[in-house]
Amino acid sequence: MAIRILIIDDAPQIRRVLKTALVARGYEVWTSASGEEGLEEFRRCLPDLLILDLALPGIGGVEVCRQVRQTSPVPVIVLSVRNAEAEKVQALDAGADDYLTKPFGVEELLARIRSVLRRIGGKGEMETFRMGEFTIDLNRRSIGRAQEDGEEVKLTPKEFELLRFFLANAGRVLTHRTLLQAVWGPDYGEQTEYLRVFVNQLRRKLEPDPSHPRYLITEPWVGYRLDLPDAE
Repeated sequence: MAIRILIIDDAPQIRRVLKTALVARGYEVWTSASGEEGLEEFRRCLPDLLILDLALPGIGGVEVCRQVRQTSPVPVIVLSVRNAEAEKVQALDAGADDYLTKPFGVEELLARIRSVLRRIGGKGEMETFRMGEFTIDLNRRSIGRAQEDGEEVKLTPKEFELLRFFLANAGRVLTHRTLLQAVWGPDYGEQTEYLRVFVNQLRRKLEPDPSHPRYLITEPWVGYRLDLPDAE
């Protein structure tokens, strides 16, 4: 059965381009031009994934996401214009799984779609991950280099908990607040310097080139995303 995708965007050309590209790749696609219409269509077609523009007439994208989250865990990828970091953070905190900044390439959107669909397909329940030259075993709390027998990378307990949360949400944009409250506790949310320190420590230990990270990607003003290639 084909995966069903609902696009809610008030720009006709974006709806048309995205629908053409997605249908060509085997997805079933519905489109709506406003928040109100999109919520009605959502209840009718029960999509497997929602692509949601934030700047909608009537009910805005953040409120649409919030209402969807009241009844459904369906993945939501939000679309946003440039220089709207605060609105992006609102959408992610409202339950969105990822976002793309307009203008964006269709291939990038397709990669994000594959990523969130892999995650809901069970990837978040895996206990062993490959990340470049490393094998990460969450059960044993061990990280070994595949090319160097017997050598393990040592992480502090907090570094490991942060990495575990990233792995459980691979491919998803995680806001600073989400990361802080998940790893440090509900009383945290504004201490972004904690994240900078610990993410830099993980990069030094796990990235081939920490100054040009391949896996732990910074989302400016918003948070971070762990990218794992398809094979990993």
